[in-house]
Amino acid sequence: MIRATKIVATIGPASSDPDILAKMIKAGVNVVRLNFSHGKAQDHIERASLVRQAAAACGREIAIMADLQGPKIRIGKFEHGKIFLESGSKFVLDADCELGNQATVGLDYKELPRDLKPADVLLLNDGLIVLVVDKIVGSAIHTTVRIGGELSNNKGINRLGGGLSAPALTAKDMEDIKTAMSFQADYIAVSFPKNATDMIMARQLANIAGEPTRHKPQMIAKIERAEAIPLLQEILDASDGIMVARGDLAVEVGNAAVPALQKRMIRMARASNKLAITATQMMESMIVNAVPTRAEVSDVANAVLDGTDAVMTSAETASGKYPVETVEAMAAICLEAEKSDVVKLDADFLNVTFTRIDQSIAYGALFTAYHLRVRAIVALTESGSTALWMSRHNIDIPIFALTPILGTQRKAALYRNVTPLELEHSSDREVVLKAAQDLLLAKGAVQKGDMIVVTWGEPMGQVGGTNALKIMKVGEH
Repeated sequence: MIRATKIVATIGPASSDPDILAKMIKAGVNVVRLNFSHGKAQDHIERASLVRQAAAACGREIAIMADLQGPKIRIGKFEHGKIFLESGSKFVLDADCELGNQATVGLDYKELPRDLKPADVLLLNDGLIVLVVDKIVGSAIHTTVRIGGELSNNKGINRLGGGLSAPALTAKDMEDIKTAMSFQADYIAVSFPKNATDMIMARQLANIAGEPTRHKPQMIAKIERAEAIPLLQEILDASDGIMVARGDLAVEVGNAAVPALQKRMIRMARASNKLAITATQMMESMIVNAVPTRAEVSDVANAVLDGTDAVMTSAETASGKYPVETVEAMAAICLEAEKSDVVKLDADFLNVTFTRIDQSIAYGALFTAYHLRVRAIVALTESGSTALWMSRHNIDIPIFALTPILGTQRKAALYRNVTPLELEHSSDREVVLKAAQDLLLAKGAVQKGDMIVVTWGEPMGQVGGTNALKIMKVGEH
């Protein structure tokens, strides 16, 4: 059974060994995430090369996602590494403080005092410590500790409800985009975008950096700021997909609000013909345990049933003890959830209006495949758009994107229910259709006599929109 939901795995020290990485790819990784919050540029360049080599050795193309750090708003360092804050005590965040102590600590984001006012609530260390702002005096933010605990160096700061003014793209991010384009990252994930402008700027920088190789990456907006929620549609319109980044988002909007937001975001992404990735703590316990908790199994399964394109690991595969087992467990959960998913394809088409021929063909292929119960849907594609449009609808028939374009194969690795495969160009339609059937037969995806639906663009061999659809039996021309 072909798994529809894709797996994005973060690699790091635990998964940078070629053998481990190859095992992860064979276990089901479709996209590798390079986390630019850690490591130097050369580390990412070397890991990208390692990914390409491992994928080639496994005989498949997988996508690389460069995940930018963004404006991490953090406290500074303490003289002794950490302190313990008592609830009800006073504590000062001071932009001019060099080395922290029990009473005060510095800030790496010097503009923070300007963003705050008395009664604002600050959440440190992913919300484990809560401070209430009493007053701001120059560079110093005077607070009362509402919820205390251990506080150590460089922990993150969020404001409850969002509203911090730090720009989405830092100077480091701009350099990191250049690094990512040096190895032709297929996706760029932008951290903390507040609006469409942030995404447009990131895309322009990536396109400029990719110009020497004519490489244009897909842009993923990580939704983790409260102020991004009301502007979700404009952010979607300026992006190729979104990541439901549940960590920082939960800190800003509250844990209880996140599950409903997750469902809404995935629904909106699919309706806008965009991608959706669900991330953060999906298999967190597998950092140290060989099996997931029941709650984690339900979490991954629910994201699948929500219609997410991909589920993502972070520390589980980057630094955990069981990177391969994590991917295996995730893949098994996805398959089981997909088996139980109810397909109601016709309802998706009730209010659809077609404005483009290629979109009409994509919808026509889905409708035909669903009612004829064909074995596979085959999109002969240059850009991958036809396969993407098809994948926005819940159908239990596998979609194969056959393309000669390497970049399209890699991008389509993230599309739900799409298997990308390489198929050479030809201007002869019959040659291409036979080659497509032979490829699917060789992969074991179909058998002779199976019915398939094929879409392509006429005239064959030219870059252009899909405008043709054919129902055919495998082995008959």
